[in-house]
Amino acid sequence: MPAPGQYSLFSLCLLLPTLLLPIMRPLPAAAAETDIDHEQQYRACIALTYREPWQAFEAAESWAGVGGGAAARHCAAMALLEAKQYDRSAERLEALAAGLATDHFPSPGDVLAQAANVWLLGDRPELALQAIELALQFDPDKASYLVDRGRIRAELGDHAAALSDLNRALALDSTDDDAAAFQASALRHLGRLEEAMAAVEYALDLNPGNPSARLERGILRFQMGDTAGAQADWLHTAAEHSGTPAADSAQARLQKMELTKK
Repeated sequence: MPAPGQYSLFSLCLLLPTLLLPIMRPLPAAAAETDIDHEQQYRACIALTYREPWQAFEAAESWAGVGGGAAARHCAAMALLEAKQYDRSAERLEALAAGLATDHFPSPGDVLAQAANVWLLGDRPELALQAIELALQFDPDKASYLVDRGRIRAELGDHAAALSDLNRALALDSTDDDAAAFQASALRHLGRLEEAMAAVEYALDLNPGNPSARLERGILRFQMGDTAGAQADWLHTAAEHSGTPAADSAQARLQKMELTKK
């Protein structure tokens, strides 16, 4: 299994609804006849999810009743996510994806990938795998979907299958530092430490600020007998990325290291 929280940070990043602010094409004529600026309404609704998720949920439900369409339904799902109602959020995202045309923005595949990440946040990796498999039916060669499936397979303990997905994702997009960090973790779990170290160094070359990569390098250094190097990586992760799952995991490893010294 991955280090606790190692993957969830990037899951959260993938879920940021601000990435989907240009979410909807023009709404049907019936909705367009209202005086609502639906694009502005979506932005306001998403912003509210971070502050008052249940208020945002109620607003999204009301908006859906006056022509809010897919945008309103997406905001409702995001409000449930922020309220930590992971199952309800993922179910709504899957239902939303089922009603989207293949040429919609975002595509049904993108919404299904989002659902997969929400299932994963809710500790439902089996359902996450089902969702990402459906997303891959829309676009089998989309690197981000393969990274998602690799992360989910790792959560399920299938590190060989995870590595296959991550290798393929990096072949499609060699600049994905997250994929390289996850590849390193899969290689480590398969006992291929030298290859894992090469992968994590590549991830850090791409993005020196990648917290999962820095955490992973510390794990690898520790397993390879470099306790000073491991401590340095974990101290850096804990200090520079405070409040993230990677920092929490690094802090836990530092505390365990101190306990073993006593």
